[in-house]
Amino acid sequence: MQSRSGHFIYINNLRKHHSAFLLLIACFGVLSVLFFTGCSSKTKDETNRQRIVAVTVAKAVSKDVPVTINAIGTVETISSVTIKTLVSGELMTVHFKEGDDVKKGALLFSIDPRPFKAALNQAEANLAKDKAQLQNSATEEERYKSLFEKGFIARENYDSSRTNREMLEASVQSDRATIDNAKILLGYCSIYSPIEGRTGNLDVKAGNIVKVNDTSLVTINKISPILVTFSVPEQNLSAIKKNISSGTLKVEALIPNDGQTPEEGELTFIDNAVDTATGTIRLKGTFENPAKSLWPGQFVNTTLVLSTEKNAIVIPSESVQSGQKGEYVFVVKPDMTVDSRPVKVIRTTGNESLIGNGISAGETVVTDGQLQLLPGTKVQIKSSSATPQNQP
Repeated sequence: MQSRSGHFIYINNLRKHHSAFLLLIACFGVLSVLFFTGCSSKTKDETNRQRIVAVTVAKAVSKDVPVTINAIGTVETISSVTIKTLVSGELMTVHFKEGDDVKKGALLFSIDPRPFKAALNQAEANLAKDKAQLQNSATEEERYKSLFEKGFIARENYDSSRTNREMLEASVQSDRATIDNAKILLGYCSIYSPIEGRTGNLDVKAGNIVKVNDTSLVTINKISPILVTFSVPEQNLSAIKKNISSGTLKVEALIPNDGQTPEEGELTFIDNAVDTATGTIRLKGTFENPAKSLWPGQFVNTTLVLSTEKNAIVIPSESVQSGQKGEYVFVVKPDMTVDSRPVKVIRTTGNESLIGNGISAGETVVTDGQLQLLPGTKVQIKSSSATPQNQP
């Protein structure tokens, strides 16, 4: 019995030692995995830092940057006139071609003047007749007056002659008014342009009968100068009023996909109320438009320049990266390694970002190739022809 009991004790001890040995092996395996994983990660980071990465760079520059508001605008005429006739008659002659530029006072249309000349001649004849009768009536009144004063005729006869003279005086005045009106109507037979501008589609051709205020003949648009109307969020109103109080504000208008430089004008109108439906305020800019590149009804990209920030630090927008801690850029140091630099971007306009802090003028930032970089990575700079260079 004692021998069997000792045998059981030996077996139990052996099992305990075996379990401890297996646990030791398992712990060793876990530590080995962690060790080699850490070494592998460390080795990978060191490899990334040791290898040379070709990158594209740009210099941070200091320059004056405009503070702007962008919007979509519509080009409008500063003056538009629809020409209509003030007399009825046959349209005899059109003195321009559709699309012509006309000066103020240029002859546009001629309406048959013959009926109006006849009316004028008749009015002038009536005036001559009534003037002759008036002269005779005045002479008769003087004779009747003398006879009445001598007691040869009754007062009624004298009063009748005086009344006849007064009636003829009124007829002469009426004739003169008729002549003036006939001259005006005759003048309406020649239609002149009230403004300088460009003619549009001709609505009535020569030979047709036109009626008073019934037929539109042509529309003339003044396109130099010209207006651009656009709306901006009401939140910008206070800044606009603040800056316009110190002088005029510049407005730029760019025709989309035109490839030309923007037209420059100035802000000349701020609406007297905010549109409650859209939360915007309507503005208008006036442009001289000497080349007539802006056309009524056209949509344009407008830029309202509020002010200018002097000596602002500007870098290409593609150099700015976003991470868990915010925005940053890779800066190339003199030893041709990069450093990750947190920056504060005030705003981005087009392809440029205005930097509040984090970058100084003259520093070199990476604009392409950031995905292969870590702080301390060595770089080569690609020129515009993609040839590596060794200088930042």
